[in-house]
Amino acid sequence: MMNRKKIIEVSNVVTRFGKNLVHDGIDLHVNEGEIYGFLGPSGCGKTTLLREIIMLENFQSGSIELLGQKIEYIRMRAAQRLRMQWGVLFQSNALFTSLTVAENIALSLQEYTNLSQETINDIVAFKIDIVGLKQFDGTLYPSEISGGMKKKAALARALVMDPKILFLDEPTSGLDPISAREFDTLIVKLRDLLNLTVVMVSHDLTSINNTLDRMAVIDNKKVVAEGALDEIKKIKSPFIERFFNNEK
Repeated sequence: MMNRKKIIEVSNVVTRFGKNLVHDGIDLHVNEGEIYGFLGPSGCGKTTLLREIIMLENFQSGSIELLGQKIEYIRMRAAQRLRMQWGVLFQSNALFTSLTVAENIALSLQEYTNLSQETINDIVAFKIDIVGLKQFDGTLYPSEISGGMKKKAALARALVMDPKILFLDEPTSGLDPISAREFDTLIVKLRDLLNLTVVMVSHDLTSINNTLDRMAVIDNKKVVAEGALDEIKKIKSPFIERFFNNEK
């Protein structure tokens, strides 16, 4: 992966909410095809940074370049085209409770494409299959399926437009250990199968070990370490030592 091009570059990003300084010069980059993680203590701004990258939050200064475009200068129409090139799995799953699983997955296809309903149905069926759900699960409502199935349904929806980048916010949160490990395996499999770049926020040490190629550790409003896990563990930082000493 050393020769792969940068697909996301965050440069000197400063974020404030009122008088609260969240990021004080964040620098990191994500290479094409890797699974990359944002790590750090609660409240350090990991999810905020992810939301800034996907243009759901504003930052005060610095630059974020995504798929060759600097998002701080982007026009509305170009921003919409850019958004079509990624999928997002939110921590809450964010499924519409009044729609079936299949209807949730189909939403973007119906809104942003001119595909026939037959083609949409075929795509939805394929996405249901690749995330490990059964076709019958597509007929159920979110209230009728387990937490692990909701994650997979939300993942299928995030993948329905064949994105280049998949963003995951605490993807194993709320899952039992067996389901969490199955989800880790699924993410790696999908990265390889679909040629994805994956960016995730995670606290889950086992998931970090199982999935991440590289990561950024955010502490005291800055990136205190960036690299592969074995490189990160060698860095002298109070947070890194505390974090990884809790590893089982």
